[in-house]
Formats: sequence, structure tokens, C-alpha cells
Amino acid sequence: MQVVIDRNSGFCFGVVYAIEMAERFLEENGSLYCLGDIVHNDEEVNRLKAKGLKIIDHNEFKNLRDTTVLIRAHGEPPETYRIALQNNIQLIDASCPVVLKLQNRVRSAYEQNTQVVIYGKIGHAEVNGLVGQTQGQAIVISGIEDLDKLDYSRPIALFSQTTKSTSQFYAIKAEIEKRTAAFKANDTICRQVSNREPQLAAFATQHEVIIFVAGKKSSNGRVLYNVCKEANPNSYFISEPNEIDPTWLKGKDSVGICGATSTPMWLMEKVKEYVLQLCK
Repeated sequence: MQVVIDRNSGFCFGVVYAIEMAERFLEENGSLYCLGDIVHNDEEVNRLKAKGLKIIDHNEFKNLRDTTVLIRAHGEPPETYRIALQNNIQLIDASCPVVLKLQNRVRSAYEQNTQVVIYGKIGHAEVNGLVGQTQGQAIVISGIEDLDKLDYSRPIALFSQTTKSTSQFYAIKAEIEKRTAAFKANDTICRQVSNREPQLAAFATQHEVIIFVAGKKSSNGRVLYNVCKEANPNSYFISEPNEIDPTWLKGKDSVGICGATSTPMWLMEKVKEYVLQLCK
């Protein structure tokens, strides 16, 4: 049995930066609050919790005073920074630079009285941060089926959550262009993420079975898994090794293991070991 890990998979630079900042602080201080899961992967979150990371939600954040809180790579709306200032909370801001640039572009469009439309997952942390730049006025769409929400009598600026599908973004762009000329599309998908789509498609065709590893909350994970599934129907989504069904491997000689931008390399290594044990 040949078992190969896709070396292009694993954390994007924004997640690496956030985790490095958390680990550095934890080594020196022993504990640290983090506003929301630092990454959409339960295995990695649990590893950091064991080191002293404490995950809190926004309601808990509002009640903190005189402490330190990590802002994860997804970014935060302006309200979070206002509360931190009011409550004397020191922020370790690990917001991804790509996300921060997108927030600035969304805010600028809103200030020009443009109807801001965001292609993304409703309720996703990054999307919440983007909507916050518009005082809650941005319209979030998950696909072409949501385009009737838009007011076509006003100029429209389309943006995207950084981890969404490039092909879906351009399908939405084309549909809006059929309805209005007062429209500007801003392709704000992270290229470190979008470039993984062709790489993963190629990787998936090189193996008989693909095991895609990602957290169940990972938006990016679902996008990239679907890329694998289209390229290789024998692709399976798991979050931890014990979810592997041994029948997937029966009679197969080649297994490829890959993952999302929120999937740690150590977890994919763990999956590889599990597969090799099953095949003994």
C-alpha cells in the first residue's frame, strides 16, 4: 500500500501566524484567551487548549476586564476593538493581512454609498468581520439563488469571503452583470487558497482513494473536498482517523491524504499512520 500526503495541504500562512503567536504567549504566560476557535479544526484546538488556550465567545469577551485576548486570523468587526478599549483588554491581533485588506476595501465601498454584497457563509467569523465594516448593512449571499435580495436600482460592489470557490464567485459575477451595469466585482479570494484547487484536483487523480482531512466547521474544507470529489469519486471527508471505513481501502494500492488550510500537518501524518495500520 502506497500512502502519500499532499505537501501542498495544511495551514495557510494566516493560520500559521496566529498559532505561532498563541504558542509564544502561552510559553511565557501559561494561559491565553482566544475569541472563537483559533482554527476550524477541533483536533488542533484541543492541542492548544492543553497548553492553556481558553476559547471564549463574544458574550464572554464583553465581560472580560484587564486581560489579554487573541484575535484569530479570521478578523473581527470594529465593535470588538471598541469593547477591548473600553474594558482595558490587550489584543494580540493575529488577523490575516489578506482579511485586513479586504475589510478596508469593504469599508471604503460602503463609505461611498455603494450596496456591498459579500459572497460567503452567513455567520462565518470572517464574514461577520466584513459585515461589521458596513454597520451591518452588507448583504451576504451564499450563491446565485440569493441574488433576488439585491436592489438593482443602486450601484453594487461584490466581494468574497477569502476562502470561497473561485468558479462560484465568477458565476455570481456573470449573473449580476446580466441584471445591472452599475456593478463592480472584486475578486478577494485568497490566492494561496484558490491555487490549491488545481493542485488538489491533480493530486486526487494520482491516487485510487483520497482521504480529505478537515474540521466539520471548515468552510474552506468543504470547498476543497468537493474539488477532490469531482476529480476522484473515491474521495472521503474525515475529521479524525477513526472515521475511516476500512472498506474504502479494500483492494486499493494507492491512498492520497490531503486537507484544508485549517488542517494541521501533524493530523494528516496521524491519518497516514492509521491507514498503514489498517492495511497490515
